[in-house]
Amino acid sequence: MESLVGARSQRASPLDELTPRERETLEEMAQGKTNAAIAASLVITERSVEKIVHSIFQKLGLTWQDDINRRVKAVLMYLAERED
Repeated sequence: MESLVGARSQRASPLDELTPRERETLEEMAQGKTNAAIAASLVITERSVEKIVHSIFQKLGLTWQDDINRRVKAVLMYLAERED
């Protein structure tokens, strides 16, 4: 049983590549905040939030697609990892 738990915790996740600021921003996104609200909360510019969100999308491999909202997909990935 312990080997299963250990294997699960050692599993690589694209979220591991995020910087602390990117994780913080993703957590704010998971709370449903807009870029403007995230900027106010983190005391940075809205443009900085846009750059951070773009970086999150790149690191998570979320390319633009007609039928998928990358922001929602990133938040779902974040929430799924928190449940593990």
